[in-house]
This record gives sequence, structure tokens and C-alpha cells, in this order.
Amino acid sequence: MGKPRPSGRNSGGCGKGSAKEQKLLSRAEFPAQGEKMAEAAEGNPEDRDFRILMDYTHGFMVSQVLFTASDLGLFDALALGPMDAAAVARALGSSPRGTRLLLETCASLGLVQWEDGMGGPTFALTRLSRLFLLAGSPLSQCSMLRYLAGTTVQCWGELGGAVREGRSQYAQAVGVATWEPFKAIYRSHAERLLFMQALQDTWSVYGERVLTAFDLSEFRVICDIGGGSGALATACARLYPTSLVSVFDTPDVVAAARTHFRPPRGAPPIRFLGGDFFRSRLPSADLYILARVLHDWTDADAARLLGRIGRAGGRGTALLLVEAVLTPGGCGPVRTLLLSLTMLLQTQGRERTEAEYQNMAAAAGFTRCFQCRPTGGDLNVMLTRK
Repeated sequence: MGKPRPSGRNSGGCGKGSAKEQKLLSRAEFPAQGEKMAEAAEGNPEDRDFRILMDYTHGFMVSQVLFTASDLGLFDALALGPMDAAAVARALGSSPRGTRLLLETCASLGLVQWEDGMGGPTFALTRLSRLFLLAGSPLSQCSMLRYLAGTTVQCWGELGGAVREGRSQYAQAVGVATWEPFKAIYRSHAERLLFMQALQDTWSVYGERVLTAFDLSEFRVICDIGGGSGALATACARLYPTSLVSVFDTPDVVAAARTHFRPPRGAPPIRFLGGDFFRSRLPSADLYILARVLHDWTDADAARLLGRIGRAGGRGTALLLVEAVLTPGGCGPVRTLLLSLTMLLQTQGRERTEAEYQNMAAAAGFTRCFQCRPTGGDLNVMLTRK
């Protein structure tokens, strides 16, 4: 399944029109001088640097436009078809002026499409918004956006403190003082459900990709450690129907998964097992999956978890790791580095390089046939065996 990549469209101008229009005007009025000025502007490194600086400076505004449009239900309102700003405002119960400005900005970002009509402009969904921003879409990311707009944004407001202290900022951001990250992440029933829904959104896009990066059909018993709602495990059971698939997570998460995340009708069954993966006995399996788990923990805790998995499985047991992997030396990609800062703010962990994951797995006994494959997105999949 390919993941469409949004293409941003930026337009702007002040007073006399856009930069492109002003350039054309200059060339028309003053051909020789205008040509030289335009070439100088295009080749001026200070101008390029300043544009980059302004893009970074205004980045938080782009996120807030997306979060607000999703929270207000703007994209769902447009699911019925093209609408003008006044109709969208009525549907949302919002102000006509504010709605028009929000729609125009969304159009400039490629989140909605501006269509000129006889009675004035109308707005419609784009492929991006239809795929990822409608509540009813199988690939909807609405829960992920709600989680990021809440807890994550609050924590990022404390980045300076995290850098100075080298630890998470839950106490300052949400009033929960704890070194154990999931006590803060699961600080209420509503927050636990939202976090689980957000991860379910992630696996709606990445689940099949990570589970087909390698052929897993040889593994009879598969256990997803820290598997949350069971979204990834359910996809695994569907893709590999001869395998017995289970989820191992805390009892509270298991109870929430059974109550609030019932699998679709006809989905193959999966088992839920409750426990603490640092203290409880882990189930025996042919393949263990750790999907976006190790990055939550310190190197010592990640090694402890891998060691427990290594001891739980027999010879030939395999381990599938799913993580956003840093390039050698840890200098990129940018989104993975930003995610690593998020781990500083919200957990005890960090993102790591492929070599770091390989060494950690080897120390736990998984020394054979280590392979790492991309998914075409931000996540990589690593498979290794004892």
C-alpha cells in the first residue's frame, strides 16, 4: 500500500500581489533593471536563508491550522461535496470570517482545494484530506492529530526545560510528576484511550508495510509485546492466517483493548495477555514483535527488555523491531531527530541507529541474520534471530 505524499502549495503576497507577480511587473516596466534585480534575488544566499528561517519560524502555525481544522470537523463537513465558506461556517457553527480565513489557509497548504465558481469560491477535499483527515476513512489520522495537539504540544512547550535537565517534562506540562513515562501517558482513562487510538491510526497506514517487509509465514506463534489495542496483531493474523498471534501488554491496556477496540467482523482471532514486560513471565513464541517500544526506554531498560525476550524464547526464536531509525552517526532524518526530542520530552528513551539496534539485539542473544528494511515512510523494520 503506497502512502500518498502531500505536496504543499504556498501562495502569498501583500498589497501589490505575489512575489512572482511583482517579478513579472518589474520586468515589464523596467526590462533591463528588472532582469538584473530578479536574478540577484534568486541567487542571493541571504534571501534563501531568510526564507528557510521564516519557514521554520512559522512551522508551528501550520500545525495549529491542521489541528484546528481537524478538531472543528472542517474536513468532515466537506465530505458531502464542495461548499462555500458561509456554508462551512454554518455547518461548523463558527464565524464566517474565521472560517473563510481558515479555509483559504488550508487551501494554500494543499489540505483542501479552492475551486472558483459562478457564485464565488468553493472548497473541496483533496486526496490527502480524503485519505487521512476524514473521521470515517480507514486511514484516518484524526486521533493521532488530537493526541499531538494535546499532550505532545503541551510537552513541547517545555523543550527548554527538557534540554537543561535532560529528562521528561510531564510535571511541568500536564502536572504528573513521575519518572515512569506510561504513568503520565496513561494518566486518565480518556488519555489512555486516545493514546491507543493514535497508535491504531499509525498502524492503519504502516501495519501492512511493516508486516510484509519480511515473509513471516514460517513463524507459528507470534507475540506482539506492548501491542496496545491489537491493531498490528490483528493485521498480522490477517496476513498470516496459519499463525497464532497474541498481544502482551499491561492489564489496564488489555482491558481497554477488549472493551473499546473490538476487531472488525470476520477478523481472525488474537489473544490478549496481561502483564508487565519488565517483571511478568513473558509468553513463549517463535517471533516477538517490538513495534515502537524500545524508543520509549533508556539503553539499560531496552537492553533489560530484550534480554528477557531472549530468555523467554528458545533457539531459533526471531525478533522483529519496528522503529524510526537514525542514519549512521545520528544526523538525520529530520523527522526522526524531532521524534527523538519528543522521546526526551515524554519518555526516558530516544531514537537509535541501525547499528545500535543490532548491537542491542546481539547482546540479548539475537546474533544471526540481522536485516533492516525501509517501509517507504518514517519507520524501518529489522529482523534478527537467535
